[in-house]
Amino acid sequence: MIQQAFAYKAKEILEPDDNVIGMAIAGSWLTSEIDEFSDLDLILITRQRISNDRNLMLDYAKKLGNFLSGFTGEHVGEPRLLICLYDSPLLHVDIKFLTVDEFQVRIENPTLLIDKDKQLERIISQTAAKFPYPDYQWIEDRFWTWVHYALLKIGRGEYFEAYDFMAFLRTVVFGPLLHIKNDNLPRGVRKVETDLCAADLEKLKFTIPTYNRQSLLDSLKYGVVLYRQLRTDLFDGNVILHSDTDNIVMNYFEEIEGRR
Repeated sequence: MIQQAFAYKAKEILEPDDNVIGMAIAGSWLTSEIDEFSDLDLILITRQRISNDRNLMLDYAKKLGNFLSGFTGEHVGEPRLLICLYDSPLLHVDIKFLTVDEFQVRIENPTLLIDKDKQLERIISQTAAKFPYPDYQWIEDRFWTWVHYALLKIGRGEYFEAYDFMAFLRTVVFGPLLHIKNDNLPRGVRKVETDLCAADLEKLKFTIPTYNRQSLLDSLKYGVVLYRQLRTDLFDGNVILHSDTDNIVMNYFEEIEGRR
């Protein structure tokens, strides 16, 4: 696969660099799920911090192949990430630039291709990877205000806004909770087509509207039903439910639905 070839070539290029302590690979490489559509997730660990200088990040990226373009990952909450596109072969490569201390906090244990003095191996043996799970109370505190927001957009006729907002709810609420219900990591809506049971995938599909008022209302109402089901399945007694807000917002739902 082109991803493996790129990774091992990067190892050859970076290993002689005295500033490089290690290079690791994360993502689908770890689960042997790489296919022709996969990107490559590299982690570069250096003695001196690189991530505070975009030009240095780009300098490293340009060494690794036929570099086309690259930009930092603030839009996904990770400015230490450089998202790159290479040619010959055409390949998407994410490079995260870390120091040794930063490597201690991680969501998974990557495969090590470079590990000088076994520093990274020791860190992995002494610290635990922890994938971030959603805070159920955080979701419950926001969900009914989000439903109200979507109703405002539908009521005003801002259907594109409402349509996009349903995608937000799938990524932040429905997708992660369905993944947890199916014993998967809560990665938004990633690979729901293969990782959810057929019944749960069908439930998620019902939250996808078409561009018209009634479809938007129907998908939002089904989203409420789905959230209540997932809340029953997953939440424990420590989560404080906002039942009064639920009732008030759903009364408003009926009001908006009754308008023509």
